[in-house]
Amino acid sequence: MRPHHPPASRRVLYHHGHIHSPTHPHATALLTDGPTITWIGTDQPDATRHRPPPGPIDHTVDLHGATLTAAFVDAHLHTTATGLALDGVDLTDSPSLRHALDQLTRAARHRPGQPLLGTGWDETRWPEARPPTSGELARAAGPVDVYLARADGHTAVISPHLATRSGAPHATGWLGDGLCRDDAHHLARTAAYHDLPPTTRRDAARRVRTHAATLGIAALHEMAGPQVSSADDLAALLTLARDEPGPAITGYWAGELTVATALNHEPGLGPVGYGGDLFVDGSLGSHTAALRSPYTDQPTHRGQLHRDADDIRDTVLDAASAGLQTGFHAIGDAALDTVLDGIRAAATRLGTATIAAGTHRVEHAELLHPEQITTMARLGLIASVQPAFDARYGGPDGLYTRRLGAERAAAMNPFAALHHAGVTLALSSDSPVTPLDPWGAVHAAATHHTATARISPLTAFTAATHGGWLAARTRDGAGRITVGAPATFAIWETPRPVAGGQPGPDPLQILLTHLAHTGDAPRCLRTVLRGQTLHALP
Repeated sequence: MRPHHPPASRRVLYHHGHIHSPTHPHATALLTDGPTITWIGTDQPDATRHRPPPGPIDHTVDLHGATLTAAFVDAHLHTTATGLALDGVDLTDSPSLRHALDQLTRAARHRPGQPLLGTGWDETRWPEARPPTSGELARAAGPVDVYLARADGHTAVISPHLATRSGAPHATGWLGDGLCRDDAHHLARTAAYHDLPPTTRRDAARRVRTHAATLGIAALHEMAGPQVSSADDLAALLTLARDEPGPAITGYWAGELTVATALNHEPGLGPVGYGGDLFVDGSLGSHTAALRSPYTDQPTHRGQLHRDADDIRDTVLDAASAGLQTGFHAIGDAALDTVLDGIRAAATRLGTATIAAGTHRVEHAELLHPEQITTMARLGLIASVQPAFDARYGGPDGLYTRRLGAERAAAMNPFAALHHAGVTLALSSDSPVTPLDPWGAVHAAATHHTATARISPLTAFTAATHGGWLAARTRDGAGRITVGAPATFAIWETPRPVAGGQPGPDPLQILLTHLAHTGDAPRCLRTVLRGQTLHALP
């Protein structure tokens, strides 16, 4: 359905529903005036205190018993790659190598002569227990560029033509037979994406923003950088967000500080942070996450550190002088040591209070120890985490256990410890590594494979909404349904109460109880960003 976009000055009354508001627990109605919530109350016209402020109502929306909550934020994704995956070769659900190659053949027939970009393969889930080879790609797709990123995004397999054109076989990280990581992977990815026409990138971004809005997502945090996209790609995405309706975009650039500074000075673009997916290590799936102790399945290997503490210190100091937020990709415990050592060194110069006020971010923050969590809380760091990683890789038979052994695997993604220590959590997907699925993230955080790492569904929902705005340094009340806050919310079809469930008086509990019992996300009826409707069902 084509979204309805009321003018910013319109007063819109939403009534006859369930409003999840921390200040009005029994509310059934809400009034917006342009981009702001101006009144929350009930449908009781006989009671003066429940009436909306005087003045004309330009538009009325009957909720018919639906539930209105804060909209979601996905605090870490890669937009162009996600858009291409939505319309490309997505191997996430391929049950075998043979099936993945068949998918590639079908894609080649559908787009004869065109480059094929895909993602999502995971050899640990296949009976063949190995990635495809360069020769297999050529036989499946013919003489075209093929770039297939592993599920973690840190390893790829490429076709012979792309290997020759990119120079990847001559770079560090070339593993042979089309398989590459590190510098070789960056060369391959740059060559594969560089030749995409601007219209293809723009269409991919539009596809993602439209899809996100149908999921009740009103804001996205784009993690850009020279190793994952380009400055032009980020600028084009921010321009699109400025000029066309859709979820808000907060950009992060893991490259030159001058790029982030320049984008922040462009009218209507930004905000843009310095860093974000600035790689301190790699991933567990690719054996490149930096660990204090060796991998269980590679006993002589501890992963890779791409930066040292001095680099981290200088990055934070440079960002602070420019008034910018930083973010660091750190998955392994040794990588977290490096990040925390660097930020502590910056704090000795600027003061801990100044560092904490900067709300710097750690992306992923998966293998953590108690003393690291305490340090993160003291430094005011935000943890941008992906609960879907535990859902996919956790458990006694999962990737975490194979890579780390049972004891360390059980320590992965300690959401409860982070929350109880006072670390702000922001939930995200790292799409296309895992799909955009905010309710799935809430469910995964509340049903973590390790019981002591679980957070309540309500805490997870708050991290998926308000936490995302905090992670983007937004302090205007976004992510909460209160008077004076931005009119940013999602409206959900209210499910029938689950048999035996006790949802309680809060309407959000009905949705969360249904999610916990069934695993099914409620249907999004409407998504609104600062008074503008981004998505609406008939």
